[in-house]
Amino acid sequence: MIRKTVSNVQEALKGVEDGMTLMLGGFGLCGIPENAITELVRLGIKDLCCISNNAGVDDFGLGLLLQQRQVQKMISSYVGENDEFERQMLSGELAVELTPQGTLAEKCRAAQAGFPAFYTPAGYGTEVAEGKETREFNGKMYVLEEAFKADYSFVKAWKGDEAGNLIFKGTARNFNPCMCGAAKITVAEVEELVPAGALDPNEIHVPGIFIQRIFQGVDYEKRIEQRTVRKRA
Repeated sequence: MIRKTVSNVQEALKGVEDGMTLMLGGFGLCGIPENAITELVRLGIKDLCCISNNAGVDDFGLGLLLQQRQVQKMISSYVGENDEFERQMLSGELAVELTPQGTLAEKCRAAQAGFPAFYTPAGYGTEVAEGKETREFNGKMYVLEEAFKADYSFVKAWKGDEAGNLIFKGTARNFNPCMCGAAKITVAEVEELVPAGALDPNEIHVPGIFIQRIFQGVDYEKRIEQRTVRKRA
């Protein structure tokens, strides 16, 4: 059995350099690779192109990279919770490529599966389709979207084993699985790391063949993006 464990986040991020394209999993603030983001901030790596469903908030998640001006381009679906993101985008400091959420997920999945491109009806007739090939299928128009090309993919899972097999919990099983294997190197951080063979094969969401490095993360804050409570009766 191939062991893919590394001892810590520092070892997991070896090889990450300025100007690279990175995928970062998560949905809102749920299931984001907190340890990897913190290490990217510490390393001061800059001119990054980050692919993620959203851009975190001002002082958490990808917002930490934006605060330090480490991101040159952001490819996302939803960015409405980050004031610093808005400021950098409107001032022209940050290049932004907004992508329909389903298209963003499929561009990850296509890269994972080795498909160079695919057709989707999402965005046809809008700015999303400008400059892209379009084609009609069965009387409906579609836009050709190319798969992502990323250097590293950083994902966060609930549990994993030494062979890289992963189990996600709840909403973290949104963009994380389709980013596994969608880059040259996929790094998984997990809350619990167990020996190979300890996981029930029927419960594994992503097989270890998609993972190159795995480590057990620490000090997860798991912040709630918008806390909504009901008044007591």
